[in-house]
Amino acid sequence: MRDDTERHRRACAGFTDVLRVVAPTQWGLPTPCREWDTRALLEHVIGFHEFLLLRPLGVPAQRPKDDPFGRWVATANAINTVLDAPEVLDGSREYFDGATRPPGAVLQALTTDVVVHTWDLDRAIGTSVHLDPELCQRAWEQASSRADAHHESGLVAPVVEVPGTASVEDRLVGVFGRSPMWQPPAEDSPRPNG
Repeated sequence: MRDDTERHRRACAGFTDVLRVVAPTQWGLPTPCREWDTRALLEHVIGFHEFLLLRPLGVPAQRPKDDPFGRWVATANAINTVLDAPEVLDGSREYFDGATRPPGAVLQALTTDVVVHTWDLDRAIGTSVHLDPELCQRAWEQASSRADAHHESGLVAPVVEVPGTASVEDRLVGVFGRSPMWQPPAEDSPRPNG
């Protein structure tokens, strides 16, 4: 479990690094993630952690209402509280769907979500961050084995085929329905599906 917590900590740190450079005027920019602008993408990452990790463990995050970056910082601090005591991830907890499971069982999915959305946010604001190769490799190995299930869930666009020689980062985003060549649309263009 320690390796999983450290990987999640690294993923969240990478997301924080990109969030740190989002300008106030960029919170409404489109992202490669269909129908989400940058602020909605951030709120998704916050919400995923809230419902899959923090709330089941009873760890509150005191988020400000109107400060997007501050909302993430409060969430990241709460996440780190959990990661600093990884033994809490082992015990079964009740979830919003009525199921009982150990929070540690969802940690890898959360890590993958953060990594992919770090890429989304990076592309939306026009920076050029390279994702952590080890995190990409682990996420790609898990996701590529069930890519059809991801798409059939309706949560992920169909796989975008990339060359076999593509980087693991490009293969990862392709499996999650993103074109590695995605660019923000021109202001007068209709918004593409991601």
